[in-house]
Amino acid sequence: MSLHTDHAQPVFRALADPTRRAIVMLLADRDLRVSDIATRFEMTRPAVAKHLAVLKSADLIRVSIAGRERINHLNPAALKAATDWLAWFDRFWDDRLAALKSAVEKDA
Repeated sequence: MSLHTDHAQPVFRALADPTRRAIVMLLADRDLRVSDIATRFEMTRPAVAKHLAVLKSADLIRVSIAGRERINHLNPAALKAATDWLAWFDRFWDDRLAALKSAVEKDA
């Protein structure tokens, strides 16, 4: 696997902020309006809207319109690029730890 992360960069940038990570966790439970999200944070609704815009630009959320309401939905498929990249490190450490275990058992 290539460690090239261009396709995952927007996701990593969006998730670098703890508020945006918290919003993603909220949306993992259920779809929410901007006002529903804003009540959970000590910031203004426009500030929450800016965080949502970053998440939307990374394709981590989708927004649907129901009347005058904008409903935010998590798009978990957008996390795949980041999880694929991180999975490489799981395999990397699995291989290294298996080699270490083999070496320790050989010397024992």
